[in-house]
Amino acid sequence: MANTVLIGGQWGDEGKGRIIDLLAERADLVVRYQGGSNAGHEVHAGGQKYVLHLIPSGILHAGKICIIGNGVVVDPIELVHEIRQLRRRGVKISTNLKLSETAHLVMPYHKLLDERREFLKGKGRIGTTKRGIGPAYGDKASRTGLRVLDLLQPARFRKRLKQRVEENNRLLRALGAPALSFEKIARDYLRVGRFLKPFVVNSVVLVNAAVEEGREILFEGAQGTLLDIDFGTYPFVTSSHPTAGGACVGSGVPPGAIHEVVGVVKAYTTRVGEGPFPTEQRNGVGRELQTVGDEFGRTTGRARRCGWFDAVISRYARMVNGITKLAITKLDVLDRMPELKIAVAYRVGRKLLRTLPADLEVLKRCVPVYQRYPGWLSDTTKVRRYADLPKKAQTYLEAIRRETGAPISVISVGPKREDTIYVKNKR
Repeated sequence: MANTVLIGGQWGDEGKGRIIDLLAERADLVVRYQGGSNAGHEVHAGGQKYVLHLIPSGILHAGKICIIGNGVVVDPIELVHEIRQLRRRGVKISTNLKLSETAHLVMPYHKLLDERREFLKGKGRIGTTKRGIGPAYGDKASRTGLRVLDLLQPARFRKRLKQRVEENNRLLRALGAPALSFEKIARDYLRVGRFLKPFVVNSVVLVNAAVEEGREILFEGAQGTLLDIDFGTYPFVTSSHPTAGGACVGSGVPPGAIHEVVGVVKAYTTRVGEGPFPTEQRNGVGRELQTVGDEFGRTTGRARRCGWFDAVISRYARMVNGITKLAITKLDVLDRMPELKIAVAYRVGRKLLRTLPADLEVLKRCVPVYQRYPGWLSDTTKVRRYADLPKKAQTYLEAIRRETGAPISVISVGPKREDTIYVKNKR
């Protein structure tokens, strides 16, 4: 396996954890390069279900080095909780997990600010997870953030934390939130800092050494392309770069070290939170996709909005990420649908758009132009070869390949590792 970036080709929740788990088997290192504990990757392995938030999904494979990169914002208390939970379930976590010393920390005031700002927006809310991710990235950009390496130096940490708590308490009071205790935060964070110290490394040097040695690296993104802060449906986006370019800045490797970009898309489309969603089905179709697909957020529990496959956004994702292969998840969810649709363009007034408009007000007015396909009305969950899929399923998948412009390499027809179809030379 070449050095590979795995990204979401929709609005997140595409089933990336499922595909990361498959690809991690052939990787030497798995690097998480952005986002925070607002992500939730679900993996089914050994008859058990795991939901991972900060730790790379490769941790479920013995012998894989898993790195939380410099581009991630880390809630250290959540990370310690996740480590302990996995250990209790028999997952080995020791020298195989590495934490970047320059990753920024999510602090309690970030979470409170996130919550209050979202509340005060009222109907204009974005739909954040309230995990403090946006405010943490905001501090990083304003050069006032605290990093993992600060956590390992108690005197310096306390000095900088005191300044940050005092400043943020003034802001929190103005927003109608309670002030926070500096001493409690310092005590709690320094305690988890001592726990995390053995995991902390210079991850940039470590990953680049692996590149020089020719080891195979899988770069794991969270969220999806349409949630990228630059390329997504702004302002209804996340605060980082889930796109392939984010893998370089979030891990420190040069662009030339990336050989493949795998884009993960569902066989339909979902979205969590607010913002425009042209193919959303607020009807029986949407409810069936939600129920059969178990479309509820692994981090928040929120119901996902569901709709038909949108080739416009996936075509856009292929362009901005340089997707070389597609992985399609949850094909089996469509097994009982008598008719399927794919949005191949948008209509706005008299204009026909085959590309995603950057202007949110234009996107809100977009009406999908659909191509219709007959459903296959048969069970695909036991299929393991592409040629054994129903012909109508193959026709539907070929339409996705044609409209997005990327070859399909993997299809999942269930949540388990073995519920996988590998596609070879399918053009």
